[in-house]
Amino acid sequence: MTVGEAHVRYSQWWEAFFGVVAVAVAAAILFNDSNPLWRRLVAVGAIAVMAILHLVIGRRLVRRDVESVYLAIVQIVLFAVAAAAIPFATWLLFAMIPMIFMLTDLKKAIPLVIVVNLVTPAIDVFQSPESLRADLMIALISGAAGIWLGFWIIRVIEQSMERGRLIAELEASRAEVERLSHEAGVAAERARLAGEIHDTLAQGFTSIITLLQAADPALSDERLALAVRTAKENLAESRALVAALAPAALSEGSLPDSVRRQAARFAEETGTPATVRVTGDERALPTKVEVVLLRAAQEALTNVRRHAQAREAAVLLAYAPASVRLVVRDDGRGFDPAAADGFGLNGMRARAAQVSGTLTVRSDPDTGTTIELEVPA
Repeated sequence: MTVGEAHVRYSQWWEAFFGVVAVAVAAAILFNDSNPLWRRLVAVGAIAVMAILHLVIGRRLVRRDVESVYLAIVQIVLFAVAAAAIPFATWLLFAMIPMIFMLTDLKKAIPLVIVVNLVTPAIDVFQSPESLRADLMIALISGAAGIWLGFWIIRVIEQSMERGRLIAELEASRAEVERLSHEAGVAAERARLAGEIHDTLAQGFTSIITLLQAADPALSDERLALAVRTAKENLAESRALVAALAPAALSEGSLPDSVRRQAARFAEETGTPATVRVTGDERALPTKVEVVLLRAAQEALTNVRRHAQAREAAVLLAYAPASVRLVVRDDGRGFDPAAADGFGLNGMRARAAQVSGTLTVRSDPDTGTTIELEVPA
């Protein structure tokens, strides 16, 4: 919401205030018979024209957020006519100053406020010079108060706008955090279920098949053959469930193949060469371990793309007898690991902890960044 939009939003309150002041001043002038009738009629007529102009033109301009210095000047002239006819009309200043701020921006409003406050001293020069000094002092106080009030109102509006923006940003951030947390929770639960199915049902069916075939290699007993077929069918179903619950990248091949695809996609999107090297004896790992390693590779390459400005990147997947190690290196600009607190690194650390892994981050401007994740497997 802009300052102009705030004026539009609260314009009905200013209009009500202007109406109350105008009616009260006009009524006081009209029913005070200490002044000639023609003067009272001139003053009330000028006030009536001011009200009509505002209702017909002014309020439309305000609600459309359109400035009009000319209308403000016309209203000041009409105010001067009313004040010249009946000095009591100077009480309209209470309504004139807000009207000026509604019709013009701050830079134009300040000189107009000064002008409208000098109307009464200007009239005194011709009608009552003895009151000039007092009215000048009143005009000074009134003008300063009016300008200060305009500054204050606009400042309040700007602060309200800023709070509104901050609240909107906070709500958007909270929604994004909730979405990411939900997605992370869903992914973690899917990975956990896939790992449970792989480590229990799938391995159990495999053991049943092995034991039955060991008891009757030829499966001459039809009941044993039926049991083997049933176990194989259920093994296939459990593997299908594991594949469905695992990340899409893993469902299309082994972990090294998935890492190679991620590196190839990174090189294609960024134009930065990315090599993948696999050492040791490749073997199947629990699904949850493969998910953690793959997600770490994806996040590390994403950080290289976003922040490193690297000329090349390299990925190592090293299989050891009791563990698997993933290393992602780049020759980019580096960063301070102690000061880094991004969602990506925190996410990798959280995933590593889920599989009792260790995440190590080394970085400096000369050698780039190395992210190493080692998990027991």
